[in-house]
Amino acid sequence: MKEGVSVYTFDGRVRYSEVGVDSNMTIESLLDYFQDASIFHSEEVGLGADYFKEQHLAWLLSAWQICVNRRPRLCEHIVIGTAPYDFKGFVGLRNFWMKTKEGEVLAYANSIWSLMDVEKQRPAKVEADYGVIYHLEEKYPMEYAPRKIPIPADGVAMEPFAVRNHHLDTNHHVNNGQYVRMAMDYIPEQFEIGQLRVEYKNQAVLDDMVYPVAAVNEDRTLYTVSLNREDGRPYSIVEMKKAGA
Repeated sequence: MKEGVSVYTFDGRVRYSEVGVDSNMTIESLLDYFQDASIFHSEEVGLGADYFKEQHLAWLLSAWQICVNRRPRLCEHIVIGTAPYDFKGFVGLRNFWMKTKEGEVLAYANSIWSLMDVEKQRPAKVEADYGVIYHLEEKYPMEYAPRKIPIPADGVAMEPFAVRNHHLDTNHHVNNGQYVRMAMDYIPEQFEIGQLRVEYKNQAVLDDMVYPVAAVNEDRTLYTVSLNREDGRPYSIVEMKKAGA
């Protein structure tokens, strides 16, 4: 393992496959960049996927809060960064940001992760030397939202659908970003997201049925989509707040 790699950054350029009809990067692609940054950082310090597989451990994402100032445009050069700022018990806390080459902050995020023993199917305590290896940073200066997302009582049940292969990641669970892709089917096409919050509660696997329940507030600036199991318990709750609201 390496030591003292605190802030991890990598350069990118917005690809055609990452933009929507407006030629701006999609929210889902932005989330993917942040998720990739955490993977790259862990690999860089020797705490990557192979290490955790050998230890029968895995980091599971519990919550996202992503704030968007501006979505970068097709072919724009970007810099993505990440740094953990705290470990406590079985929980890891990590910030992310995306900037232009000139330093304009395009988006920033907070995330909450849980370390799990995949054999025993229970939380595992974070080793004390993780903080040394990652060299914890100060929290990013942002307004931090609660982890839990309230589910509106007036949600409308939508057509259920099955989990398919393209939804899965290497853990054979629905990928974190796929829940956001699912939820975005229930917002207007021109709805510009200024803040995305996601709470992950249960893991969906191949052929599981997803029962979406979608709600919107009175002024239509906040959409909440609960992606549920058949028994009504959520796999994930996605909250999308309109830019400027």
